[in-house]
Amino acid sequence: MRFSVLGCGRWGSFITWYLSSQGFEVLEWGRETSKDYAILKQTGENGYVKLNRGVTLTSDLKEAVDFAEVIVISIKSQGLRGLGQRLREMGGNAKTVILCMKGLEEDTGKRLTEVMLESGFDKHKLAVWVGPGHIQEFTQGKPNCMVIDGYDATLIKSIADTLKSNLIRFYYGEDIIGSEIGAASKNVMGIAAGVLDGGGFKSLKGALMSRGAREVARLIKAMGGNELSAYGLCHLGDYETTLFSEYSNNRRFGEELYKGVKFDKLAEGVYTSKAMMVLADKYGVELPITKAVYNIVYENHDPLAELLTLFGRKSVSEF
Repeated sequence: MRFSVLGCGRWGSFITWYLSSQGFEVLEWGRETSKDYAILKQTGENGYVKLNRGVTLTSDLKEAVDFAEVIVISIKSQGLRGLGQRLREMGGNAKTVILCMKGLEEDTGKRLTEVMLESGFDKHKLAVWVGPGHIQEFTQGKPNCMVIDGYDATLIKSIADTLKSNLIRFYYGEDIIGSEIGAASKNVMGIAAGVLDGGGFKSLKGALMSRGAREVARLIKAMGGNELSAYGLCHLGDYETTLFSEYSNNRRFGEELYKGVKFDKLAEGVYTSKAMMVLADKYGVELPITKAVYNIVYENHDPLAELLTLFGRKSVSEF
């Protein structure tokens, strides 16, 4: 099976490394103007992985589409609609597509598979790859469990069974709404956790975790998904890597924000907080933690004061 991985960031480069390590033929695409692509093209490695021999690098998107039976996309969420439209024009909608991304479309609140469906892709050939894990630990041989979800049970099983290894065990997802919302929203909780870290209130992460999962469960249910998904690998099961790990960009973003230090890496939770407020309004669901993060990153509210206000709510169920 031949894979094209679209995206040369940390997850794109890891996926290329992982797939090629499993013996698959892999081509990795990046924009010609991308700094990440230039580094990989010149050196064959970055700060996360060293690409295996036999991996092809290209900045020609048509070449990437033509090469693959399966296309794996790992780019910034806000660029997906534009890329999806380009892929469709090149016949990419005839291929199996796996989204290894955790986000929502900022202005619409659309899930990423919804964006692809609106771009002309077949839901029976569309899947998502979500769940916990850090590249720095995977490349040290430390295993973890992840999820493949989608709209077609046969495709989900086929992808999970094909990609599984001793390094990553893949579970079959059964709730595409819950998997996408859960995976995206955990990054918002990661920002909140980082603020608590920065302010010296790590002990409050227990409350953040319990109420965060409940908040997201309410939203998933309102959107027609299974609220129990919030307590699975896509969300609560990903809290350790997002709310506690030194490698979590979203947690670090929140901590640096509290300290007044500029964070120059991608923190998807920023855009996701805005998208989730769109969904909160659409579905009539109260999302107090998400609202607090939104106020911090978009309204310039005092980070720690905004979060600590949550603990003054009258009922624990209202947190």
